[in-house]
Amino acid sequence: MLEITLSVLIVVGALFTFIGSLGLARLGDFYTRLHGPTKATTLGVGALLIASVLYFSTRDEGLSLHEILVTLFLFITAPVSAHLLAKAALHLRVPSIAPPPAEAEDPLADTRARAGD
Repeated sequence: MLEITLSVLIVVGALFTFIGSLGLARLGDFYTRLHGPTKATTLGVGALLIASVLYFSTRDEGLSLHEILVTLFLFITAPVSAHLLAKAALHLRVPSIAPPPAEAEDPLADTRARAGD
């Protein structure tokens, strides 16, 4: 049963990592390319690390904490780094495929104009 669980986790991890890498290579602009490594690849590496935790925890004596710490670090740092990269790209006005949102009008502009009269 352990071998089946490990096999499923390794195959799922490999698929997610491959899909994330493919998305990084094939998507059109910087903003959409961020999704590949931050979402799919993080899940793929997480599944591989969980498989490693299960394998080494059953083979050695006790729980393998090294992989758990790596997994936690990965799940914390990947979204933060993606957010900072996207924010820097917005600040530098990196072009995007998607059109920018229309300027939202202030719904209270008419009320404020009348109050000033």
